[in-house]
Amino acid sequence: MRASLSSHWPTLLRRLEFVAYPAAAGAAFTVLSLGVVTWLPALAALAHALQRWRAEGDSRCFTGTFAVFPRYWRALWRHSLVSTAAGVVLAVNIVHLLSRPEPWTFVLLAAQVGIAAALAIHHVALAAEAGRFPHGAVRAWSRGALALGFGSAARGTALLGAVISAALVSLVVPLGPLLLGPSIPVLLALSFADPRRHTP
Repeated sequence: MRASLSSHWPTLLRRLEFVAYPAAAGAAFTVLSLGVVTWLPALAALAHALQRWRAEGDSRCFTGTFAVFPRYWRALWRHSLVSTAAGVVLAVNIVHLLSRPEPWTFVLLAAQVGIAAALAIHHVALAAEAGRFPHGAVRAWSRGALALGFGSAARGTALLGAVISAALVSLVVPLGPLLLGPSIPVLLALSFADPRRHTP
């Protein structure tokens, strides 16, 4: 019995890593996002830390997210400001349309939700591209994000599903949506972008 437990111990530890390290990166993201407009650079920094963990085995996901945040803040603060304003406008529009009884509001509501979904896919993919190429330019990240998020309908749907399901499934864990909600979609985007997936 003891021998069986000892033989399964390394496997158990490896499985726990897939929760612990993304959660640590998610905790750093949550702290950095307290600045409201800092959420996009924080998401890119999270992606960078998770990419180093995936590719190099670097387990410093919490401190690694903080370490690279200033670089992403300098590159993405304008983009983050515009995206935050757009998100606020979309949220206000959706709340307003939900309170209207007219039938025509359903079309406008569907359009607003569709735009919000597209923005969610784009920003997850943008963070993944920035995390993979930390010294790249914002335009290159944006082009890569468009290809990653919208180059395949299945891939885009999977990323959107990850954004929604990560927040819902992680509710069973204390602070789960804050710790794992951002990490799981970004990890999926990094996996989709991994060139090893496309080699025979």
